[in-house]
Amino acid sequence: MSDITEQLKNYTVLCVEDEDGIRKRLVNTLKYYFADVYEASNGEEGYELYYEYKPSIIISDIEMPKKNGIELISEIRKNDLNTIIIMLTAYSSEEYLLSLINLNINHYILKPVVSESLLNGIIKAFGDRLENKIKFTDDIYFNMKKRELYCKDEIIILRKRDKDFLLLLHENRNRVLTYSLIEEYIWKDKLMSMSALKTFIKELRQRLPIDLIINVPQEGYKLINS
Repeated sequence: MSDITEQLKNYTVLCVEDEDGIRKRLVNTLKYYFADVYEASNGEEGYELYYEYKPSIIISDIEMPKKNGIELISEIRKNDLNTIIIMLTAYSSEEYLLSLINLNINHYILKPVVSESLLNGIIKAFGDRLENKIKFTDDIYFNMKKRELYCKDEIIILRKRDKDFLLLLHENRNRVLTYSLIEEYIWKDKLMSMSALKTFIKELRQRLPIDLIINVPQEGYKLINS
């Protein structure tokens, strides 16, 4: 079964976000997955790019100048019910989220957006259009829908942090996953010591049927054969 990220390379995405720093981080992440990534800083510009390029998926903020995300999506949905749409929102009240669903969006992601929630949200939004597997070797794969790692269709018991780390390794498979990125995305708001990281890697390796992790001295880690 095809690697899910290879499947995403057949699609294009439009990212609409008015905050430059957030948009830059989103676009940099999306470039790992999609064939083409278009970006807009407001809803008006976003609609122009949508009309010109007809992207496969739109990821849009809500609060934006000129034309907000709700106005943008409402205009798109007048004639287009097929384009996949994900909304980014800082609000989590049930009433507010129901109003988003009424726009016929495919998924929403709560801010602040991290790489894991972004990829998971994209996969959920695509639904059955994608095969939900990330392949590490011929026998080892990660089922994104079930959030489980498998070896020859048998579940490998892992902790949540183990799974997050393997997905982050895969996301950065063409480069070294640095210590700073590991601290930011895996330890998050906690301080990471090198001894704690080494213990974590050692325990993860013990849980895996084969070693998937390469140590890059003084820098970080990579996936084997990446």
